Amino acid sequence: MASSAVLLLPPPSPSLSSRSSLASFPIRLPLLYPRRTFSSPLSTGPLSISASGRALEALIFDCDGVILESEHLHRQAYNDAFSHFNVCCPSSSSSSTSQPLNWSSDFYDDLQNRIGGGKPKMRWYFKEHGWPSSTIFETPPEDDIDRAKLIDTLQDWKTERYKEIIKSGTVEPRPGVLRLMDEAKNSGKKLAVCSAATKSSVVLCLENLIGIERFESLDCFLAGDDVKEKKPDPSIYLTASQRLGVSERDCLVVEDSVIGLQVDLLLCAARGAGMSCVVTYTPSTANQNFDEAIATYPDLSNVRYGRNFIFVSRSQTFVIIGSMTVVGIALRLKDLESLLQTPVAVK
Repeated sequence: MASSAVLLLPPPSPSLSSRSSLASFPIRLPLLYPRRTFSSPLSTGPLSISASGRALEALIFDCDGVILESEHLHRQAYNDAFSHFNVCCPSSSSSSTSQPLNWSSDFYDDLQNRIGGGKPKMRWYFKEHGWPSSTIFETPPEDDIDRAKLIDTLQDWKTERYKEIIKSGTVEPRPGVLRLMDEAKNSGKKLAVCSAATKSSVVLCLENLIGIERFESLDCFLAGDDVKEKKPDPSIYLTASQRLGVSERDCLVVEDSVIGLQVDLLLCAARGAGMSCVVTYTPSTANQNFDEAIATYPDLSNVRYGRNFIFVSRSQTFVIIGSMTVVGIALRLKDLESLLQTPVAVK
């Protein structure tokens, strides 16, 4: 069951429904509950709780945006690569074709949330805006072999630059990540990290941000190099489920963006794999539509709860009379277990 908080509620206004007599008494409100469902932990009669039968056996984290806020770091590394190789597109967001390509923050946020993986990002951009000249190829490459070489060279340099930024010691994991990882391992749950990024950069991130001991204790680690199709294709999550030896329905994924959430623009990569997904959004993904997630939070240590003031009459009538928001509560493993069970009140 989810954690709960006790609130002493005053009696309702006379203007509310008078079909039942409501009294002032403490009730317990769930700290966490799934989207579009409501359940009451009260036991005042024949009310009971049913669950979907899912059990939290494995917790799977994305890396970029979940373990660390990295969008701005990746953008910096890409722009440094474009500048280093003097990458100039015929038509780009740069003010002049004589200036190296430079992705703005707004543009990169949009690109990041639509296309997973560095090479697919650049390939899409060059197809849309024209293949560039550079110090790699003085004239824009025209055949597939040269275009692949251009993208490979840019991606390799960008990856090394990103590693330098990570190793600088100025980057920290997002709040609550290490605590939840430790809690999951100590409770005997399987723990995995699945990222669309290149393996070498993800390994470096994990070793520096969660520590070598935690990294080596992961039950599964997959990067973009390990699967043929990038997110939003669900292959990476299906592969993780197989390697973990855990049914997809008993896995819970922590994602940060629509790119992790969409399959054919409708379902997330996790949902496409038959998994449930919790979102911890970042400033660049906060306005996205996360309806397919079972819950959405600013981060793992900043949970919002208690959205409704609820009166419960002696005859078990639920009356929602207002709303509130409380922040700053850390998300615990037992809360995720409760979310995965998707409890529903039944008579």
